[in-house]
Amino acid sequence: MLEIPTMLLRLSPIALLAACSVAPDTASAPTRVGGSPATFVADLTVARAPFRDVQVDWKQRLDQPYVFVEARGNYTHVGRSLERVFALAAAEGLEPSGAPFALYYDDPGKVAVDELRLRACLPLARPFETRGELRYDVLESTTVAYAFIAGPYPEVPRSYPALFSYLARMDWVENGPIREIYLVNPGEVQDFAELVTEVQVPATAAR
Repeated sequence: MLEIPTMLLRLSPIALLAACSVAPDTASAPTRVGGSPATFVADLTVARAPFRDVQVDWKQRLDQPYVFVEARGNYTHVGRSLERVFALAAAEGLEPSGAPFALYYDDPGKVAVDELRLRACLPLARPFETRGELRYDVLESTTVAYAFIAGPYPEVPRSYPALFSYLARMDWVENGPIREIYLVNPGEVQDFAELVTEVQVPATAAR
């Protein structure tokens, strides 16, 4: 039976004020294989539905070059890592090509807090030569189950049961780190209910 990760609540919106300072990642929603284009949600009615009613779909994610900083420890500290990657990228004169995102590699229900692995990331339009703490990688194209989630960033993990239920219905299993893309700058909204996150779970056929 497929287990649903018991992800902890995380992400201080205050810590993200300095971090989330780029435009929405419209490139994060490429055309689905065999389906219609999956684009950013213009009407947030679906995204604002209760977490039990999260609308999940799938798409073929495209290759995404990115720079990142790695961190270990409590996922609640991801805001600090995002601030760090923005500072390092700015020092290198790098212009992000879309919204910041984080990659979460471990389930806090199974891995000790001190050993949890994450990457705080900024997408780029072209390769970058690694220097010091700022690293470079390419997020490879793969099938993902995804959903747009409206509301405070710390509440995003409440959408995970719907995503993993979708994987189970498709007879798929998780196949890589969960990606959360923070599409709205908290400093530009009056209410944290206006924040929007795209969650992506890489998937592959169950064995």
